[in-house]
Order: sequence, then structure tokens, then C-alpha cells
Amino acid sequence: MTPKRLDELLDRFGRCRIAVIGDFFLDKYYDVAPALAEISVETGKTAHQVVGVRHSPGAAGTVVNNLAALRPGKLHALGFIGDDGDGLDLARDLEAIRCDTTYLIRAADRVTPVYLKPRDMHNPGLAGEHSRYDIKNRTKTPRALENKVIGTLDAVLPAVDAVIIADQVGADDRGAVTSRVRAALSERAREHPRVVFFADSRAHIHFFRNVIIKPNQFEAVRKANPMPGEKVSEEQLRKAVVMLRKKARAGVVITRGAKGMMVSDPDVTFVRGVRLQGPLDPTGAGDSATAGCVLALAAGATLPEAALVGILVSSITVQQLATTGTATRQQVRERLKLWIAQGGSEPRA
Repeated sequence: MTPKRLDELLDRFGRCRIAVIGDFFLDKYYDVAPALAEISVETGKTAHQVVGVRHSPGAAGTVVNNLAALRPGKLHALGFIGDDGDGLDLARDLEAIRCDTTYLIRAADRVTPVYLKPRDMHNPGLAGEHSRYDIKNRTKTPRALENKVIGTLDAVLPAVDAVIIADQVGADDRGAVTSRVRAALSERAREHPRVVFFADSRAHIHFFRNVIIKPNQFEAVRKANPMPGEKVSEEQLRKAVVMLRKKARAGVVITRGAKGMMVSDPDVTFVRGVRLQGPLDPTGAGDSATAGCVLALAAGATLPEAALVGILVSSITVQQLATTGTATRQQVRERLKLWIAQGGSEPRA
């Protein structure tokens, strides 16, 4: 990757039309002032005092945030939210970043998923975060709602260059990307070869077919609950990527944290990461990598080139603390210079 080649890809971003289908959450931050804490007269417990409330699109919405910052031609949100106040906030936040919510279904029998994040307003690092509270749908997605989601996919496909599948909900068939929706996506990917289909899934990455899949190194080898600092060997990943590509019948992108990515299309290529210093916040790093990868693919990049763009984008967002970070095109250009200075411009097979 040279600066000239990156410029060619970035300049094409403005013509790319991207649909994001999946689980849209509202990231809601409560800024807590520790000095104002009170003791509840009724319970004797600490009553934490909230002095500010912020919210932004989360989960699939984090992907949209990152796409929007890179200025694509058109963005569509596909999935469902509740017919509630959090859903209204989420839809407004998406529309504020020029994402079309026409195909985002308001479902009266679903709640809008929320990641509620109280945090110390004076501590921007991870140490300032309190325990998180999650609001999710705990029952199976109704079949009628599945049909509506599949219908929105069919409606938008003629007008997009790429479809990102953001399967955030780990419980089977509780979110937007149920087994039926996943099967429909695999079928549509086969029927629309000109459209880039790209899946990121917390629990179901091994079940996607005909779409590019992006597991992390532990998901690739089916290792649940890895210990902090644990790694997967290069030999294990080489074996895994061959198996994954055979099953998925499409390209594979394996993320390796600071080490970068391994891709198969079908040749196996290692794309190294960017060495960073200082405090880092990995929240949303995978979503920002997805945004960079898919926009690059829609702009005509090879899979290794797209992986590098994803690496550059995520290396920028992880340096933004206490928020879901984004990257601009100019920041990506500057980060490529750093990547080249740290070790050359060629990926390794």
C-alpha cells in the first residue's frame, strides 16, 4: 500500500453505498460526579449523582458511526428498534450522521437495546467506567418481524454496493440476525455477486455462507473466554483460516489485535498492525475495522488492502478514550505514513 494507492481508494469512498443490517443498540453514557455522591436515606446505599447524559448509536450503530466519519455516498440502517424513547433517540442519532433509517423497523413488541454506561466524569480511561447495564430483548424474534427484516434487505439490495452484517446479540434468534435472516443473507449474497457481503458476529460467525467473515483470532479457533493477554499461534491460525474459507465459501479476515490481521482470498496474507503507545480503549475497535475494510472493498481494494485500511482506522479509534471513536480520511492518510515508517509497506504471505 502506497500513499497514492490509499488516496485512490479514499477518493472513491464518496461513491460507495453501504447498508448495515443487524443489531442497533443505543450507547448511553451517564457522567457521574463522585464528589456529589449522597447516601440514600431509605437504603443507606450510595446514590451516585448524574450530571450529564450522552448517547450515540452502538453495536451496528458503531459501524455506521465509523462509516459516516469516512464520508461514504449513502448509508442505510436495516434491523429493528423498539417503539420507545430510546428508539427515538437512536433513530435521531443515526439521522444526524446522514444514515437513512427508512428500513429500520419500529417494533411495538420489542425494546430498543441499550448499553447503559455510568462513568466517572473526571476519569476518561477504563478505570473510570462503572459496571455496565444492558437492556436486550430476551425472547425470540417473532417470525413476522424476521420477514420484515428480510423484506427490507430485498428492498435495499439493488441500491447498494456492500452489506455489512453486524450480529451483536449472542443468544440464538433474539436479535435481528436470526438463523432465518442469516440463511436469507447467504442466499442473497450468492444471487448478488457484485455486492460485497461482510459479516461480523459475536457468536455465529461459523454459520455464515457466501459472505466474507471477520472473526477475531479466538473466534477463528473456537476458543471461548480467552484469558487477558492470551494469543493464538500463527500455525493455529493458518489451519483455521483454510477451514473457515472452505466453510464460508468466501474470503476470511481474522483480526489479531495489535498484531494486525490474517486474510485469505484464497491466498493467506498477514497484514501487520500499527504499534501504538499510551493508554488505549479497545471499545468498538472491531466495528471501526469493519467500516474501513468494507468501504475499501466497495471502492475496489483487494482483501489484503482492505484489511490494512481497517487496521489503520481501528488504530486511530482505540486512542480515543471514554467514547466510541471514529477516524477521518485525513487521519487514515497520516496513519499509513506511520505504518510504513514502522516496517515497510508489503504484507507477508
